Amino acid sequence: MKKFIRLVQTFCFVLFISLFSAAHIPRTTTPSGHQLERWLAAFDGADWDAYLEFLQKNFVSQAEPMFKDKVFHDRTGGFDLKKIEEETPVKVTALLQEHDSDQMARIVVEVEAAEPHHILRLQMQPIARPPELALPHLNEIELIRILRKRLEVEVGSDKFAGAVLVARDGKPIFEQAYGLADREHNIPNTLKTRFRIGSMNKMFTAVATLQLVQAGKLKLDDPLGKYLTDYPNKEVASKVTISQLLSHTGGTGDFFGPEFDKHRLELRTHEDYVKLYGSRAPRFEPGSRWEYSNYGFLILGAVIDKVSGQNYYDYVRDHVYNPAGMASTGSEPEDQVVSDRSVGYTKVGANNLHPNTNFLPYRGASAGGGYTTVGDLLNFANALRENKLLNAHYTELLTTGKVETPGGGHYAYGFGDRVMNGSRCFGHSGGSPGMNGDLELCLGPGYIVALLANMDPPAAQRISEFVINRLPAEKPK
Repeated sequence: MKKFIRLVQTFCFVLFISLFSAAHIPRTTTPSGHQLERWLAAFDGADWDAYLEFLQKNFVSQAEPMFKDKVFHDRTGGFDLKKIEEETPVKVTALLQEHDSDQMARIVVEVEAAEPHHILRLQMQPIARPPELALPHLNEIELIRILRKRLEVEVGSDKFAGAVLVARDGKPIFEQAYGLADREHNIPNTLKTRFRIGSMNKMFTAVATLQLVQAGKLKLDDPLGKYLTDYPNKEVASKVTISQLLSHTGGTGDFFGPEFDKHRLELRTHEDYVKLYGSRAPRFEPGSRWEYSNYGFLILGAVIDKVSGQNYYDYVRDHVYNPAGMASTGSEPEDQVVSDRSVGYTKVGANNLHPNTNFLPYRGASAGGGYTTVGDLLNFANALRENKLLNAHYTELLTTGKVETPGGGHYAYGFGDRVMNGSRCFGHSGGSPGMNGDLELCLGPGYIVALLANMDPPAAQRISEFVINRLPAEKPK
């Protein structure tokens, strides 16, 4: 009898939760809202050809390429409608959440006034999670329990392979590797596996630059031409400062594109990049706005080469990696054998996972690349928080946001600075075909989160954000 009563109680509870949830599903009442719902249903459906047919029939003109990209669909897993912000017969603005992550986006759909209300515009922008949709904070035991379950799902569906580390007060409370480092030879990932890190290298470049500032060899407000006296474009040389390079406000642009693809294996030093791209004028008035600039951080590598008395690679080894205890971190060329270095796997250019060999540069550089382990990332984070790499003043300067960035948060010097579900975190992610990683220091609640993956973005980032969004609200005692 007791068992029966418990069963009935359980059924009633589940029914209550179902009815409660259903009551909170946003409902649309207009033509624009109905088209939003129809697009979501088609995008989330299992038949990709049927979805493309929907786009063909329902858009006045061609939909943006992103919405026709199967990779975009696979990365998000589709979307859930969370909130209708504004709705008129011809325009609806709503909040969505990716099925496979906590990432949210704002979507705007505009339609024709007359039937059949063809879609005129569909735009989507990632946003920080609004406070009214905040996720519940968990205690540490529950956090680790659901993290294990989430990782089992991600690994089981081949959406994650890599290593995960969560630390409290500088010491690991969870560390585990998953999947294969080399699928051809069936070699598993371990905690010693070295993963390529993409733009996470910017943290090490920024630390090296601030060390030279702290030592009086550089000044943040000086133009880069003071140190690279033969820099080709005189406007860049005279106007763009070291501070602007560090904060992506110099207008120096990117380097990826046809020219990089053509010369990918010829670009072997930072000076090689400057010779190829250095004649370009600024994309906008330096200091006037923020725009992520990989090339700007390559210029910093050339500045470090010139000012430090060492080449960039030797400098970061001697002044960043070694003092922090990062024995498994480096940027050796891709044609050299590096023990425990994983193979990166990507779906870019194909529907199946394949090695990312054709996307790799000759070697990692000051803007990104190289390799590390989750253990070395923890050592780096601990060295930062203990002021072993910079004094307290310059550590704070390094990691405190300077300029607002799209999607919420601020950018400091080689570090992002944002608040996630009440926790202020700073760090940097990295992503490129076949590689993804993230390091975040959330020192209020006392946690460090490090993830590395040998798969396309956002394999590591969505797990990192999953953890950070659910951290305990207060530092455990």
